[in-house]
Order: sequence, then C-alpha cells, then structure tokens
Amino acid sequence: MKQSNSEALFVEAKKYFPGGVNSPVRAFKSVGGNPLFFERGKGSHVWDADGNEFVDFCCSWGPLILGHANDAVTEAICTTAAKGASFGAPTREENELASFILQHHKYLEKIRFVSSGTEAAMSAIRLARGYTGRDKVLKFEGCYHGHVDALLVKAGSGLATLGTSSSAGIPESYVKETIVVPLNDIEAFDAAIEMYRGQIAVVAIEPVPANNGLLIQDGVFLRHLREVCTREGIVLLFDEVISGFRLGFEGASGYYGIQPDVLAFGKIIGGGMPVGAYGASAEIMSQIAPDGPVYQAGTLSGNPVAMAAGLAQLKELVKPGFYEELERKTVKMVSAIQAHADQKNYVFRIFNMGSIFWVSFSKEKAIRRMDEIPENSGQLFAPFHRFLLERGIYLGPSGYEVGFVSAAHTDADIDKAIVDFCDALDHVYNK
Repeated sequence: MKQSNSEALFVEAKKYFPGGVNSPVRAFKSVGGNPLFFERGKGSHVWDADGNEFVDFCCSWGPLILGHANDAVTEAICTTAAKGASFGAPTREENELASFILQHHKYLEKIRFVSSGTEAAMSAIRLARGYTGRDKVLKFEGCYHGHVDALLVKAGSGLATLGTSSSAGIPESYVKETIVVPLNDIEAFDAAIEMYRGQIAVVAIEPVPANNGLLIQDGVFLRHLREVCTREGIVLLFDEVISGFRLGFEGASGYYGIQPDVLAFGKIIGGGMPVGAYGASAEIMSQIAPDGPVYQAGTLSGNPVAMAAGLAQLKELVKPGFYEELERKTVKMVSAIQAHADQKNYVFRIFNMGSIFWVSFSKEKAIRRMDEIPENSGQLFAPFHRFLLERGIYLGPSGYEVGFVSAAHTDADIDKAIVDFCDALDHVYNK
C-alpha cells in the first residue's frame, strides 16, 4: 500500500498539531504506523492522499449512516450554505429538524441543539444538577461522555467509589463530585446509591456502551437503573451519541423500551456536520435559559447547514425497512466471520447490535464490562488492522472502537469484507 503522500502530510501536520492530529483517536499509536490522510469519499468507499481505495467501516465514527457524500445530504448542505452559513439568530431549519425529531421520537418533548456530543453531555449534566439541586454525578466504568472534566474519570478501588481523573488538567475537586461504578453490577450501583443518598443529581450511562468495545448491557440492569432513579429522585441520562438514531430512530431508549429523563445526541443528526443535541420532557427542559435558571448557549448551535444536512439524512431513516436492511447486512457479515473463527477454533468473537459491530479477541459470548476485555486484544488487533488496510478495508485505528455498516454498503462490499476479515484472522493466528 502506497503511503508516501500521507506520510509527508503527517510530517507537516506534526508542525502544527499536538501529535499531528486534532483528535487523539485519529493517531495510529495503538496499531502502529502513521495515520492515513483522506481526500474524498462516496457511498461506502473512501480514497486517501495516495489514491488507495477502501471500503469504509468507520463511517466518521458512526454518523454517516447513509455513507459518504449522499446526494440528498450534499444537496441540502450546498443549497443551505449558499444562503448563508451562520447567522447567530433563529432559522427555519432549526424548527424543521426539531419538529421532525420530536414527531418520530416519543421519548422526547423538547430539544436543544448544540455543536458536539461532548457539549450535549456537558449541558445535560448541568441541567440535571440544576433540576435536582444536587451536585454528584454517577457514571459507569467503560462509558464515555466526551471530554467533560467531571466525566473524564475512571473508577478507583472498591465497588462504589469516588473516581480518579483519567486526564491531566482536571482539578481534584471536580473528581470528588463524580462516582464511578462497574457496568452491569447491580450490587455496586445500589451500594453507591445508598452511600451517597440524597446527593446524586444524575446517573449517566451509554445504554449501549460503544467507546470501549461494544459492551451490550442486560435490559434487567438498565431497567433497574430506571427504577432506582425514579425512587430516589435522580435524573437518568442516556448518552445516545452513538446509539441514537443508529439502532433505530428512537435508539436504545426505543430498543429497550425505557424512558430516560434526559437524552444526549450527536454525530448522526448532522449528516456529517458538527452537531449535538440534548432533550427531555417539557418540564425538565423548562429549566434551560431563557425559560429557566440553567444557562447554556452556543453561537453556532442550530447552525442552518448542519440542521439541513441532518434533516435530509433523518428523512431517509424513517422509510419502511431502513433499519431492517442495515441489520440484515450487518448480521450477514458478522455471522460469516464468526463461523470462520469458530471453524478454525480461533479465540475471537465479533459482536453486533443493529448495524454496530466490534471485533474482540476473546471466546466470551458476552462482554459487558471493560475488565472482561482480554489484555492482549490490542496486540492482536494491530496486525489484524494492518492486514485489512492492505486489503482495502478501513476500520478505526483502535481495537476498543466499534465499526459501522451504512446504507451505502452493498452486498458486494459485505462479501469482500467477509473474505478479508477471515483472511486477516488466518494471518493473525497463523503467522
């Protein structure tokens, strides 16, 4: 695979950006080598600066559910941008996208647009604190809620514990307001609730954790969170930045049939443009300024270009059979790859939920917590990832990240992926 142009661009990028990237996950540190620089994408395929072509299963980390440069989305972006990219004032496009989302999502009554998933989660946490008058946040080990200070916290020792920061630059006083417990552990959760009774404003969770592997949760656990939060007057926040509109239009909330108090979204509602949102009941959202005392603002919130792109994309998602076809293709791919691994007795499992999938170098049929992921997964993923690159398959450069199937992936793409994934496994286990 040619890489001279990408390598030259990376050398230049390191002069401008820390590590040569504008987001750490773009670096290839966990898989070796240097990142590829992409120049264009169309449908399910992308091309890098050296002209290499790949079937893309990263999909910009999920939002491109229709694939790259979808005609309807591109037309909406160009038409709207030609009328003005930003006004810092209300536009019709905000109303249209909000109306469409609320019309098709029964777990929401009002919504507020922001510019990223991190901003959505941060604002949702502030809303929960303002609504309850409490300070502490309870989150789960293995769930990611953006780079918010109070949420970049990992668990310490013990079942129910105050955490420790997972990043430099976060004051200890912030960390003391965050409680971290293991996923899928009702005993630990209940212990934390008892220990900090009356102090917890919000329980925040990715209902389908998909930033540290695909840690599919038991519905019994999620329903227990709902019951306890209702009993204790705690806001239950579902962070659906990845699962929202991806598992179905109503995301994990609809999949499990659970009504959270607040939901956070991102990625997919912008059709590839920077966007985020949070929403809740009309009562809770009435706490947000200018109606209420919880302040949150953003100059580019509800940007008309992102709104128009999002509406064009979401209109495709409500068409009959859309999600069923996505899942059919994903299951076809996952089932064939797993059958090959089982036949060869490889220590390997490929999980999926809807059109989200994750490869794990483990024999476990269910991995619900970070500490259940084998320690050698990264070492095995690196050669697996490199082999797939050489074959023209692009995955995100981390074994802890998930992959995505889009509507643009054809059965021919899936057939190619099956062959290449199986050959990659043979390479890893027989080299």
